[in-house]
Amino acid sequence: MFHHVKELQYNARVSKPDVRFAKLLLEQFGGGNGELKAAMQYFVQAFGCKKPYPDKYDLLMDIATEEFSHLEIVGATIQMLLTGVNGDLKNTADESDLTKLLDGDASKEEYIHQAMINPHFFLLSGGGPTVTDSQGIPWSGAFVNAMGDLTVDLRSNIAAESRAKMVYENLMKFTDDTLVKESLRFLMTREVAHFQMFQAALESIQPNFPPGILQSDPRYSNSYFNLSQGEDFNGPWNEGKSPEFEESWRYIEDPLQHVHKTKGLLEEQAEGTNRTENLIQKKNKLLSAQRKAEVDHATKPLNGVMNW
Repeated sequence: MFHHVKELQYNARVSKPDVRFAKLLLEQFGGGNGELKAAMQYFVQAFGCKKPYPDKYDLLMDIATEEFSHLEIVGATIQMLLTGVNGDLKNTADESDLTKLLDGDASKEEYIHQAMINPHFFLLSGGGPTVTDSQGIPWSGAFVNAMGDLTVDLRSNIAAESRAKMVYENLMKFTDDTLVKESLRFLMTREVAHFQMFQAALESIQPNFPPGILQSDPRYSNSYFNLSQGEDFNGPWNEGKSPEFEESWRYIEDPLQHVHKTKGLLEEQAEGTNRTENLIQKKNKLLSAQRKAEVDHATKPLNGVMNW
């Protein structure tokens, strides 16, 4: 059950109207990295967690609900930035300022120019936010990522919060309104907070690597193929130990020769790792049984009736 408290989570304010920045801010209203996307993504992901991971269900629902409140903040800010537009459009039949402009006022060209670069507000929405990004592309459910595996979904959410944080950071460069910047900084900060929450939730699930259940093939899990020409670079991604499995990276200097030598990698041998095929198959079975037992136990009907 949702309950709408009729005040904003953050007291968003605007110093003056700014139609152009209102258009940019639409990116966080109906864009692919915006608040509606985040709210719907965490909301959808939560359903599969309700029984086996009730604590993660609570986390996802809480953050999803907060994202809806952020959508309200963004929408309210856009509406304040459009102060005057809505009234002009509604009063055109009564010889309002807009009507006079269209009758030949010197400001007519500027008004038409604004309508051309901001058709959302002047032509389509009647002076209110639209569920699109800044280019007018409608919001889509395709923005929502939900794989059904909690370790995968939490990693996706960490990435989503990172992108949203950067959008707010970039938006702050395009306004000189200190009050708007205050709101954007609050929203940006909450993205950082959510990033840490999802990261902590991921760490509380063990094991959580690799994503999913099945382990990886030790013949190929630590190979780095040098597939580009020019100056080569080394780092912790191709030398030393891999961060998760702690296998020794194998640097394949000449991938073509190596592929030919191993007959298309079919005769590749595991090197630099303690993991064996037998050990991996045992882990696959154990983790599969563990995850299945968690879900089966959590979703077992009570007296033949399933309850949420």
